[in-house]
Amino acid sequence: MTAHPPRRTWRELLTRPARRRVRGDRAVVHAPRSGSPDEVVGPAAGHNPGDVSADWAAGRTRGSVSVEVAVLTPAFLALLMLAGVAGRVAVADEAVEAAAHDAARAASIARDAGTAESAARTAARRQLDWRGLNCTSAPQVTVWGSTRNSDHTSVGTAFRRPLGEPVSIWVRVSCTVSFAGMRFPGLPMGDKRVEATFASPLDRYRTRQ
Repeated sequence: MTAHPPRRTWRELLTRPARRRVRGDRAVVHAPRSGSPDEVVGPAAGHNPGDVSADWAAGRTRGSVSVEVAVLTPAFLALLMLAGVAGRVAVADEAVEAAAHDAARAASIARDAGTAESAARTAARRQLDWRGLNCTSAPQVTVWGSTRNSDHTSVGTAFRRPLGEPVSIWVRVSCTVSFAGMRFPGLPMGDKRVEATFASPLDRYRTRQ
């Protein structure tokens, strides 16, 4: 007959001190627990294997976000730069058109050719200054006339046409817009030339010189 070890009471199981057993380079502690006399506790106790996967996934997500930011930031800055360039060109176009309109109108109400050309240049520069458009150099203002027989003639010839004949004064205003301070690596942003042309008819029956 096989001898069985004596059974311990529940009080002895609860009051039994914990014992340590060394496995390799780690100590595994055995402590009594209710319902089980031996249960392994220690560094591995309470450790969830899913925590490692969660930490790895979180690190991978942070790395992906960093890569996306590094790739998208230059593209976003380039888009903002292009929007600024387009806005500056639109403002320049509007200013030049207004300058050409005022210059042609000022030239058409002059009494003689010399006064017409001077008035056209003065009106164009005044309009550009009022709008705050800074050209890289002095804006170019070209004035010429058109008659019944010629689409392009001098202002003097246009003013010498007989009364009653349709005559117009044309003005072209040109300005080179600078994009200084808006440079971006990889984007060609040279200076842009904008120009506008406008015509204003002379009064057919007003005396001209």
